[in-house]
Amino acid sequence: MTAAKRREPDSFDAYWADISNNVTQDIRGITVRMPADIPMAMEQRLADLQESAREEDLAELVSLLFNVGPDAFAHWKKQGMGATEFQVLIAYGMSHADGNPLTVAEAHALVVKATGEGKAPAASAPNRAARRASSASTGGRSARTSGRTTASAKKNSGR
Repeated sequence: MTAAKRREPDSFDAYWADISNNVTQDIRGITVRMPADIPMAMEQRLADLQESAREEDLAELVSLLFNVGPDAFAHWKKQGMGATEFQVLIAYGMSHADGNPLTVAEAHALVVKATGEGKAPAASAPNRAARRASSASTGGRSARTSGRTTASAKKNSGR
């Protein structure tokens, strides 16, 4: 018995739309499509902005991740979204984009663990939570970024 062959869509775009995530969520009055992949532009911007807490940078990351307009961040802020809630939203979205979706509760637990329970979140915590979401969701270690060690070279004692 052979498996039925799946009909090939007419174009790459049609195929990608067919397999992509079509889950939407209402977040503080804005319907967003949960990402099915990490946008390439976002990967670079995360690296560039990893220590930034500027609102313009956060708004840009939200726009890239959820494919929403540039005003979504300002809207959520105006609706009373707090720092922890925002971090949970980013971790939740990044986990979906990474292909290992967390529940909102799991994303919240990840943020609490990353920021330290009971501590005020650091200014760069939204970006840190976003970076950690993808590796935490797989349970694996982060990939090495360099083959060089930062340890000091051993000195020969001349023996």
